Amino acid sequence: MNAPDRLQSPPAIPSTPKDVAVSVRAASVVYPAADAPVHALQAVDLDIAQGEFVSLIGPSGCGKTTLLRVIADLEPITAGQVLVNGMTPHEARLKRAYGYVFQAPALFPWRTVLANVMLPLQIQGRAKAECEAVAREHLARVGLAGFERKYPWQLSGGMQQRVSIARALGFEPQLLMMDEPFGALDEITRDRLNEQLQQLWQRERRTVVFVTHSIAEAVYLSTRIVVMSPRPGRILKVIPSTLPDQRHLGLRDTPEFMALAHEVREGLAHGHGADEV
Repeated sequence: MNAPDRLQSPPAIPSTPKDVAVSVRAASVVYPAADAPVHALQAVDLDIAQGEFVSLIGPSGCGKTTLLRVIADLEPITAGQVLVNGMTPHEARLKRAYGYVFQAPALFPWRTVLANVMLPLQIQGRAKAECEAVAREHLARVGLAGFERKYPWQLSGGMQQRVSIARALGFEPQLLMMDEPFGALDEITRDRLNEQLQQLWQRERRTVVFVTHSIAEAVYLSTRIVVMSPRPGRILKVIPSTLPDQRHLGLRDTPEFMALAHEVREGLAHGHGADEV
């Protein structure tokens, strides 16, 4: 079988219904416009099993963030079906079944780090002492113990994003959605946060859906990599990771890592080529 044939093979959906955290079936998103409608997603099918770390990668405007926002009930679908832990995205949002980390930390500058992480818990009506205890615990998990009384403007960009992650983890979601959380950071900080996120996932095995433009980031973090086409966004290929379960940044220099990165790059290039034909 030649390389183009491999790339055209349909994505595998590996899990049984009871193990599925996210199920997307024939999902399409069309935005109305004055001249012509914009087809953001087209007939997307994807299952994400509980405990997986799945990255969505593709060119700008391919619908990665749209798909994430559909799962999170931040965007409506035009056609198809999406389930989150067996519920509609709206039901999952009301039950706080997931945490969401945006591209920018979106912290309130007048609230301390601790107060920012406590805020969603306070909105839930939990007691102040409980909110503070949970917030401190999750700040410690992301390496920010001792920074509770600082304000966001006193932290680096990487530290602010870790506060955002702690806030998303505060109400113990089993599903964590992350929309290019490290895209605006320098490479050294990004590498460090990739390593910390991977270690956090290893400890807690939450289901993670992660949007990125970085091939190296997707390969390093993921159990599966979903390659998406240019608009309208379609799934071209789902690549399972062959890397060891326990990872470190040194893996990026190994032949196995480079082979996976090449496969992702090949899939992205093929998607551009198919779109141009």
